[in-house]
Amino acid sequence: MINLKKIYNIENSKLMFTNRQMWALLVPVMLEQFLNSFMGMADTMMVSRVGSAAISAVSLVDAINVLIIQIFAAMATGATIICAQYIGAGKVKDANKVASQVTLTVFVISIALTILGLVFCRPLLSFIFGKIESDVMEASVIYFIVSVISYPFIALFNAGSAFYRSGGESKFPMKVSVISNVLNIVGNAIFIFVFHMGVFGAALATLISRVFCVVVIFLFLRKPKQPIVQKNYLSIRPEWALIGMILAVGIPSGIENGMFQFGKLAIQSSVSTLGTTAIAANAMTIILENINGIAGMAMGIGLMTIVGQCIGAGEINQSKYYIVKVTAFAEIVVITSCLILIVATRPVTYIAGMEREVSDMVFDMMLYITLTKPFVWVLSFVPGYGMRAAGDIKFSMIASTITMWTVRVAICVFLIRVMHVGPIAVWIGMSCDWTIRAIIFTWRFFSNRWLNNRVIDAEN
Repeated sequence: MINLKKIYNIENSKLMFTNRQMWALLVPVMLEQFLNSFMGMADTMMVSRVGSAAISAVSLVDAINVLIIQIFAAMATGATIICAQYIGAGKVKDANKVASQVTLTVFVISIALTILGLVFCRPLLSFIFGKIESDVMEASVIYFIVSVISYPFIALFNAGSAFYRSGGESKFPMKVSVISNVLNIVGNAIFIFVFHMGVFGAALATLISRVFCVVVIFLFLRKPKQPIVQKNYLSIRPEWALIGMILAVGIPSGIENGMFQFGKLAIQSSVSTLGTTAIAANAMTIILENINGIAGMAMGIGLMTIVGQCIGAGEINQSKYYIVKVTAFAEIVVITSCLILIVATRPVTYIAGMEREVSDMVFDMMLYITLTKPFVWVLSFVPGYGMRAAGDIKFSMIASTITMWTVRVAICVFLIRVMHVGPIAVWIGMSCDWTIRAIIFTWRFFSNRWLNNRVIDAEN
């Protein structure tokens, strides 16, 4: 068996995270992300009972919502990296200052996006998705309006969760998220099946659950005896130097996530030309595929805290050790989840009440994913989380953006619009993107160039 401690010369070093501490951080993040995706699938299955127009509307609007969520996730990434490095360096007071500025920044940005979304709702949907069926458009408008009202709550919950995780505590955000998801599912059942509120009911249930998340997590952030403590929110004033540091980390991550989602919107625009059946099939495949990789992605999110604290403490070799170790575990998890999901695909589409043509499309796409994802996905994503936590953010942004547009989007659009391949073109383009990214990030890790960037000055 390979001795990673010997390879990275840490056999006699005191580890920043024991195996027990590492899994105590990673497992709650994995459970939280899995349950979020599972609840999303249950949400989709409930909406599918309303009809193809409803699920198509939710799918189209969620393509925009995910873009916004990824912007907020990028800000949370910045918070995790900076706060974790300060905590690793023993500078908890500085970590708390950063947290206050993150709270202020994401709140202002989210309010601005909410106003823009409400004002430009219909023109935005028409611009992105072009001419779609009238019943799908009307349902999309309703779902989008309620969704944008929830943006500030999404932003603040992501930030609050990041504050906990940067200190190595991931159980509490998981518990809040689990309760929130249960509220969402119960709300969906009541609003859709009892009051027959359709897509409006689905959006309203989601809004209520997100309000709950923010209220709970920020109430508990007031409690002492934890690394990050936040209170007196109304007294927070902008400190531009700290905001600049946060944006220096958050903006590249936001651009990277944003370009990914813009690329997905471009792909979704092409898929929308294939008709309601293809849109519905692709929507369900996206839900299932997200579950496929959610544990691996969650391990990457937890890895940011581990590497961030190692870098802050000056433990460079340990940061390399944990990146390799977590990546190996992520590979095992992804292979397992792929096998489970391909078996579950038919039963899920049956329970969702999907027509046979839609179900067949979903199975074909899931089979392709199962045959390709285990070989390239982990190396294309998980090590990148660790390298970003060390400050290698711009490289990740540039590399990911280039491969997204020149490989994934280009191949997908060409196959759909020129070759008329169908919705499986989405996954052909995606697997090609994963492959190129895996090669690039593997080279970057072994080159050690990702260690040349610093987020904080540990000496001062």
